Order: sequence, then C-alpha cells, then structure tokens
Amino acid sequence: MKLAEALTQRADATRRVEQLRARIVGSARYQEGEVPPEDAARLLVESGEVLDSLESLIRRINRTNATVEMRGGGSLTDALARRDVLRLRHAVVTAAADAAAGRGGGRQLRSELKMLSALPVAELRAQADLLAREIREVDVEIQRTNWEADLLD
Repeated sequence: MKLAEALTQRADATRRVEQLRARIVGSARYQEGEVPPEDAARLLVESGEVLDSLESLIRRINRTNATVEMRGGGSLTDALARRDVLRLRHAVVTAAADAAAGRGGGRQLRSELKMLSALPVAELRAQADLLAREIREVDVEIQRTNWEADLLD
C-alpha cells in the first residue's frame, strides 16, 4: 500500500469515529418507555475496533514519514514540519497585513482620530504571496512522495 492510500484510510477512519461518536451520544440516553434509536453499547464496541485499527495505521504512517527521504534531502517528517510552519508564518503575515490595512476594524467617524498603518502592507502582501508559493511547492513534493512511498509495517 502506498502512503497516500494509508492517509486516505486514516481520514476515512477518523470521519467514521466521529460519526460513531455522534451516534453514541444520540443513543446513550432515552426516555422511559421509548426505544433508543440505536444500541449505544454496540456502537461503542464498533468505535473501539475502528480506533484500534486507526492507531495501528497512524503508527505505520508515522514510521514511514520518519524514514522516507525527500528528493531535496531530509525526511518526509521534516517536510511536514516545514509546511506546518510555513502555513503558520503565512497566517501571521496575512493577519498583520489585514490589520495594518484596517480590515476587521470598526467604522471610523469623521470626529475620530485618523488611524495610521504601523506596518508596510504592500511588503507584507508580497511576503505572504512568496510564502504561499513556497507552501504549494512543499505540498507538491509531499504529495508526490506520498504516492511514491510504500507504507512500512
């Protein structure tokens, strides 16, 4: 199995657990004289089984990420960390540019003092564009590697 397939299975299992959780909560209590919508105990057992297989899958994915080398050097785990930090950096720079541009602020009346930008908005937007491009490039390499790498046992 390829790493990308395992990642898809992980996402499916995570969604399944969330669906089961919601069904368990909806069936955990019922009114006297009524029948519960579903057997909450059976759903709880089923969720345990899905979680056990999810844990095994996550362990295999993490082992694979730590050992697979990227073309540019470093492990897949290194590339994932790089992408995560780039996303955070992009969010900070974008938020700074938005705040400096006055987005999200309240309305200003003529009698109020004029608000000035403490940051160079155009430069921040350009920096955000560069970061977005770098995120896309790293993401493409990660996706390529996911489809090339075999999942470890």
